[in-house]
Amino acid sequence: MNTRNRPGRSTGAALAGIRPSPYGLGTPSGTLPGRPSVHAVMDTLEPNPACTIQSGRLCRHPLTNDIENRRLLAHEQTIKERFANIVPVLKRIAGLQHAPDFVGQAQAIAVQELGFSLRTSILADAWATDLDMRALYGESVLGTLRLLAEQTRAATPAETGEGNVDEAMSFLLDCGYHAVDISPCSDGRLKGLARYILRLPAAAVRSRKSYAGAMFDVEANVKRWVETELMRFREGRPVTADAGTRYLKMVVYHTSSSDPAHEGCAAHGSNETQAAGKGLERLREFRQAIENSFCCGASVDMLLVGVDTDTDAIKVHIPDADGEISLYRTVDNLSLYRETVNDNENNARLKVYQAIQAASAKEGWAGGNGEPHEGMRRLIATLLINNLSQIEYVCGNWGGRYPDIGHNERFISVGDGFEEFQLRNLAYFAHLHTVEEGAPDMDVGIKIFKMLNVSHGLPIPLAIHFRYDNRVPGSRERTVERCQRIKAAIESRYSELARQGLLVSGMTVQDKQPGSPIELIGTSGTESFAGH
Repeated sequence: MNTRNRPGRSTGAALAGIRPSPYGLGTPSGTLPGRPSVHAVMDTLEPNPACTIQSGRLCRHPLTNDIENRRLLAHEQTIKERFANIVPVLKRIAGLQHAPDFVGQAQAIAVQELGFSLRTSILADAWATDLDMRALYGESVLGTLRLLAEQTRAATPAETGEGNVDEAMSFLLDCGYHAVDISPCSDGRLKGLARYILRLPAAAVRSRKSYAGAMFDVEANVKRWVETELMRFREGRPVTADAGTRYLKMVVYHTSSSDPAHEGCAAHGSNETQAAGKGLERLREFRQAIENSFCCGASVDMLLVGVDTDTDAIKVHIPDADGEISLYRTVDNLSLYRETVNDNENNARLKVYQAIQAASAKEGWAGGNGEPHEGMRRLIATLLINNLSQIEYVCGNWGGRYPDIGHNERFISVGDGFEEFQLRNLAYFAHLHTVEEGAPDMDVGIKIFKMLNVSHGLPIPLAIHFRYDNRVPGSRERTVERCQRIKAAIESRYSELARQGLLVSGMTVQDKQPGSPIELIGTSGTESFAGH
């Protein structure tokens, strides 16, 4: 994760030494600043050499899934446009605050433009105190999030891009894996990891929880492994315990090819080698914990993947025949893209497998005991091929490199996260059991949003979301209490921001069963989804 400010990112009055006017009580104008645009930095970036071939013709990779790319682009544009519309709508509402029928006009605009109503108590007091624009902005971000999540939940698998989950599960089982558990960094630029970068249906992944620097909790992951294996023993899901399949644990770190010294993972000092090394160390600790605790035959496969968040190209560290991983035995998919963009489909697929073989044959520090087993080779080849479509997606829509190479998240997602959303730079993720345990994740997130929002007079939206199991008596009530406890602890830890109205929290819970509705939680009870 990156917490440093890229040149040209923040150019507001706060950085020029001018204190912006406060927002809320006593604000004469009720104006609301917009977040800085990221498009101004496009001219400072070098073109991606993967996007053109020698003749100058635009790239067109033979293995690209054009239909999926168009669907993903439409999804991304819809989400981004809805969030980008918030500030213009609130500015329009602010200009009407002294109109005779202000509350009615404001609510009509909000429902028409945002899709939900605003909190009436804030609007009703505007004639005497002026609008609390910070509260309205924070609630509008969180309301937009919940509305889009609900619309996504109600959509069909074909509309959401989840595809055929059964087919994906069958493929993973054919590769020898009954469960895939991914731990990426909590950086918002990896938020689209499953759906965009790797093109895996989210439902086919056993777990996908983010941690600062991808430093996952080993003990919590061992517990998840135990739950998975117990389900196989008791229920035979997805296969019985004697099926001969394995549990795959994957760590995903990240770097920036444009500015590796500043826009890489801040948890590792933007040092790619350290990020990869620490991820591999954590993988080995997890595997050793399983083997030490559950003896013979209780083992897991490991996979380490790097992502260049400027291009979404992946780098896969190829395990050897013993499952061991080297930091230097890799396949760089951006290089593979350039090598295969001129080929026909069959030759391109062949070169993907040849790249895995070539990496496995490396010697020296990259040396290992031969190639990985056939299932692992098939899985890696599929991930590489899937990612070729994502590289072309970035090439075709952004000239090969995203304009927002740094942070541009809209909110901090606290807790279990919204499974309905998989989109780059939408949210910074902090998976918390308690604020004390997750303090490093939260501190980094708050630092990022001080740069993105607070320096421009905008509050930090916090979407606190946890899941409960309705099969367990009292689970929902305990989960609601957990939301309220986490909210209070965050506001206590960052009390100065809370005092200034620069923290706006929304609490929601959701049953673990697929397709369950999102329930908005107030100070007590459950409010309707669409209203406040």
